[in-house]
Amino acid sequence: MTESLLPFFSPRGVAIVGASADPTKLGYGVARNLIQSQYKGAIHLVNPKGGTLMSLPMRTSLAEVPDPVDLAVLIVPAAAMSTALADCGARGIRAAIVMAGGFREIGPAGAALEDEILRIARENQIRILGPNCIGLLDTHYPLDATFLPPPLPAPGDIGFLSHSGAFCAAVIDWSRQQGFSFSRLVSLGNQADITETDLLALMAADEHTRVLAMYIESLPDGNRFIEEARKVSAQKPIVALKVGRSASGQRAAASHTGALAGADAAYESAFEKAGILRADTAEELFEWSRALAWLPLPTGRRMAVLTDAGGPGVMAADFIETHGMTLAEFSESTHEKLRALLPPAASLVNPVDMLSSASPHQYANSLQILLDDPGVDGVLLVLPPPPMYSTESVADSLIPLIQNSKKPVTIALMGSNLVREAWRRFTAARIPTYDFPERAASALSCLARRADYLRELQTESAPAPTLDHAAISSLLDGLVLSEVEGKPASWLDPEAADRLLAAARIPTAPVKLARSADEAASLTRDLGFPLVLKIASPGILHKSDVGGISLNLNSTEEVVTSYNLAIRNAQQAKPEALIEGCHLQRMIPSGQEVILGATRDPQFGSLIMFGSGGIDVEGLKDVAFSLAPLTVREAGRLIERTWAGRKLGGWRSIPPADRDAVREALLHLSELVHAHPEIAEIEINPLRVLDKGAVAVDVRIRIENRVK
Repeated sequence: MTESLLPFFSPRGVAIVGASADPTKLGYGVARNLIQSQYKGAIHLVNPKGGTLMSLPMRTSLAEVPDPVDLAVLIVPAAAMSTALADCGARGIRAAIVMAGGFREIGPAGAALEDEILRIARENQIRILGPNCIGLLDTHYPLDATFLPPPLPAPGDIGFLSHSGAFCAAVIDWSRQQGFSFSRLVSLGNQADITETDLLALMAADEHTRVLAMYIESLPDGNRFIEEARKVSAQKPIVALKVGRSASGQRAAASHTGALAGADAAYESAFEKAGILRADTAEELFEWSRALAWLPLPTGRRMAVLTDAGGPGVMAADFIETHGMTLAEFSESTHEKLRALLPPAASLVNPVDMLSSASPHQYANSLQILLDDPGVDGVLLVLPPPPMYSTESVADSLIPLIQNSKKPVTIALMGSNLVREAWRRFTAARIPTYDFPERAASALSCLARRADYLRELQTESAPAPTLDHAAISSLLDGLVLSEVEGKPASWLDPEAADRLLAAARIPTAPVKLARSADEAASLTRDLGFPLVLKIASPGILHKSDVGGISLNLNSTEEVVTSYNLAIRNAQQAKPEALIEGCHLQRMIPSGQEVILGATRDPQFGSLIMFGSGGIDVEGLKDVAFSLAPLTVREAGRLIERTWAGRKLGGWRSIPPADRDAVREALLHLSELVHAHPEIAEIEINPLRVLDKGAVAVDVRIRIENRVK
C-alpha cells in the first residue's frame, strides 16, 4: 500500500487539471505554487481552452500530456470529478489530489457523488487524497501542490497531517513568525480513500522529518490507527491535537462506567497506548513538536531552574512540579562552584537566582555547572531582559553550550522588543524559546514523557493469556438474557454474571436468588451470616437509589424483614419494574472499595476503567481509563493515576490493601473483554480490596448479539 502512495511525495511529473491563467482562480494558484516551488519534475497544465501560463503550454486534455506524469492535481467542480478521474485512469495516472468541495461534507447528495468518484478510482487503481482538501507540500523535494499563498515554507523538520485545510493555511503563515517550518504537510480533507493512518509510515520514513504533528477530528478505524502509530512512535515522536472534547460527544449510559467513559476518554487511552503525546492547544502542539525536533531527551525528571530574577524563577519551579517533574538537588560540588562564581547574595539552591547583575559569562558558566551535575536531567533557563547587558550577548554565550549539551535546555525568553534579536539567534541555532516559564516547563515535560515511553518500550511485553477462553465462549453461548422494560435486554442476572467473572478468575462473593421471603430464610442455612440482601430486578440498575439494599444481616429474622422491606420499597419507587425477588450474598470483610469497569468504544474496542468505587463514583470522578489489552505496566499506571489506587498503599488511619490483587483483576478483566467482544460492558462496583486478595461484591454485565 505504501508504494501506491509514493507518487504523492516524489512524482516524476505532475498534471494540473483545471489550471487557469486567471489569477483569481484556484487553478492559477496551484500552478503558480508548483512552478515557483522549484519542483524539478515535469509540470503539465491542462485546460480545455488551451493557452499558456507562465511560459508553459496548457494542454486541452490529459490524453495530450506527455510522459512523465504520475500525479494529477484535479481542480475541477465536483460534478466534473468523475470524468476527470476516468481520464486519469485512461492516461495511466494512479495518484490524484481532489481539491474540490461539494461531497460528503454537504449531505446525502454529496456523499453519493463521493461514493461514485471512489468507485471510479478503485476501478482504475487510483489513490485519492481528498476530496475537499488543499493538497500537500514537501519542502525538501521540493513540491508545493497546494493553492495556499506563496512562498513555499522553508525546509523544516516537522511533518504535519491535518484533517482541516484552513488550519494548515493558518499554521503555515504562523510558523514563519514562530521560527519553525515543516518537512511535509498534508491536508487530508474528507479521506474518501487515503487516511491519516495510511500516511503515518510514509511520513515517518522521510529522512527530513524528526517529529510528526497531527490535527485530528476523528479516526474512523481506531484500532488500525493505534497499530500503525505504535510502530511509528517507537522510531519518531508523534504529537496530536484531537478536537471535540465536549461532554455533548459522550453517549448516555445506564452504568457508571458508560457514563464516565466518554469518547474523549477513549481517544486519551488510544493515544497513550500508541505512544502519542496529546497536546491541549494548537500552540502546545507545535511548541512540543519543536522541542522534540531540536532538543535531546532527558534521562530522568530532575530539573534545574536558572535565572537572574527571583519571581520568574519561582514561577518556573512551580510549573516544573505541576508538570510532573521534580526540582533537582544539587551536589556539594555544584554548590561550591556556584558559590565561587556568583555574588554572595545569589541563591544557590534550586531555582538558582544569579541576581539581576548576572553577566553573559556568569550565565554561561552557571549553566555549564548545572549541566555537569549528574543529578540534573535538564534545565529550564528563564531569561528576562538583563538590565546591564544585552539579551543577545547572553544568547551568544549560551548557544554553544546548549547545542553541545546531551541534556535538554528550554528557555523562557520573557519580553518583546528587548529580546527580539536574542530570539532570532536562538531560533537560528535551533534552540526553542518560550514566552513564559509555564510553556518552557510544558515543553520540558513533553521531552521527559517521550523519554519515559522509549525506556518503557524496551522492557514492555503483553502478558501471556491466562484464561480458558473456550470455556468462557461456551458459557456465553449458554446464556439467556434478562428482559428490561419489556424489550430484549442484555444485562445478565447476578448469578450468570457471577459465573462469568469466576471463569475470568476474578474472585466473587457467590449470589443466590430468593423469590420469596421463605426461600430467603431457607438460603441462610447454606450461606451463613452476615449477609447482604439486594433487590433483584432487571429494571432497577442502581439498587441503593430505591432502598433495595440491606447490609450486615445476622439472623434469619433480619433477612425476612429486609426482604419484605426491599420488595415494598422497589414497588413504590418503580411500580412498572419486573421484580424477581432478592439476591442474597455473604458479607465480605471490610476493606478499601474500588471500581473496575469495561465498556466498548465503537472506534477503539474495549476501554478499561479503574477508580474510587461506591455510590459516589460519578460525583467523585476519581477514575482513569486505558484500552484493552492491558500490559502489566499499563495496569499499574491505571491504578496509580487515581487517588483510589494511591490509597491502596495506606493513608493515615486507612491500612494498606492488596494492590497486586487489584492489578491481577484488571489484567484478567482486560483479557476477558478483549477476547470476547460480545461483552459490551462490565462493572464491578465495588471490588473490595482486603489486606490479602480482592473480591467482586457487586457485578453487572451487559452482553450484545446473544439475545435468544
